[in-house]
Amino acid sequence: MTKIFLALMLVLTSVHMAPNAAMAQNGPLRIEITDGVIEPLPFAVPDFVAESNGAGQIAQDIARVVAADLSGTGLFREIPEEAFISTITNFASPVQFADWKAINAQALVSGAVSVDSSGNIAVKFRVYDVFAGQELGNGLRFRGTRDGWRRMAHKVADAVYSRITGESGYFDSRVVYVSETGPKNDRKKRLAIMDYDGANLKFLTDSNNIVLAPRFSPSGDRVLYTSYETGFPRVFVLDIGSVTRRVLEAQSGDMSFAPRFSPDGQSVVFSVTDGGNSDIYRMDIATGTRTRLTSAPSIETAPSFSPDGSKIVFESDRSGTQQLYVMNANGGEASRISFGQGRYGTPVWSPRGDLIAFTKQNKGRFHIGVMRTDGSEERLLTASFLDEGPTWSPNGRVIMFTRETQGANGSASLYSVDVSGRNLKPVRTQGGGSDPSWSPLQQ
Repeated sequence: MTKIFLALMLVLTSVHMAPNAAMAQNGPLRIEITDGVIEPLPFAVPDFVAESNGAGQIAQDIARVVAADLSGTGLFREIPEEAFISTITNFASPVQFADWKAINAQALVSGAVSVDSSGNIAVKFRVYDVFAGQELGNGLRFRGTRDGWRRMAHKVADAVYSRITGESGYFDSRVVYVSETGPKNDRKKRLAIMDYDGANLKFLTDSNNIVLAPRFSPSGDRVLYTSYETGFPRVFVLDIGSVTRRVLEAQSGDMSFAPRFSPDGQSVVFSVTDGGNSDIYRMDIATGTRTRLTSAPSIETAPSFSPDGSKIVFESDRSGTQQLYVMNANGGEASRISFGQGRYGTPVWSPRGDLIAFTKQNKGRFHIGVMRTDGSEERLLTASFLDEGPTWSPNGRVIMFTRETQGANGSASLYSVDVSGRNLKPVRTQGGGSDPSWSPLQQ
């Protein structure tokens, strides 16, 4: 196990306290767990080598996206090019580790790009632990069309992240959300999809009807959402590739909303309001068979499956205030898991299965928080006028959510935060945005 891996594993396994890195120049890397702030691990990404005519600009662009992905995690700090003592001009040449060690680069990413006669590109790369003087894993090569260069860059960054941290990455993923334009009293909303970093924006619906709460399928090829297209809230399923949609059948009742896929993608859970009472139902997508999961005289909504599909967490006011409950996926008795002050809503199970993210309202402030699946170890990660609607990155490391500012000119935008509460930052979107849903890693 390399020194970089040991250092980052200590960082990533600490969720209660932020680590403060202390690095010995010639000794093993050590991470000291304190209440301080992490010292990001320094890394270098020289421009990738252009190994064919016409590859120069795209080689630079790929290297910049890789560096931005890693820096954006808050776990890494890029060493600027002007600090380099040497650079890499030949992918096959031996690495001069002393030059990179002298500028305190702990990790080094080198790569090369070539373009063939058809315009397709190939990207290869290596990752090095500078102080150990060795490569981390074996080099990899990706091939694809020129239009797909950003995806290849994200794949490189995912591989680098995984080799250094021991976790899977999340860069080659997408986010579907509600794009918002116009003044607060006449806001236009439509579904949009983009890369996790805001690139490659595409609109999936027009702004003629109100749309809410898009949710990715486990395979990332479909999206559930609520629309007022029929005059009442109904759950639709949209195919991302063809951008075709259909309303889910067997949704009898006044309103249906808050849909979410099961982990196998074969069924959907959602809320139905009928006669003033809201309950949670499960429906088989292929047959339309619907099963009622709750029957309390209260509001039950926002269901979310556990990763293994055995349980569902949801919000309910059956105790008199809005709280979180967990029940078996087929319904039955539910156990309350939230007991802190305030109201809890929009629970979402982590892809790792160990945590549940939620929205909390208390003393006039909104928070994004996480707790264990039994309700223990509650931690609030954010606080503002209005934070709501968390969604997890594919690896369970980062949470994205909606933040809205107050006042007549207030607007909604997307933010992300590390599960430890660090690295809070806005997510780049075109205009306003709300209700994000993070996709799994693309295949």
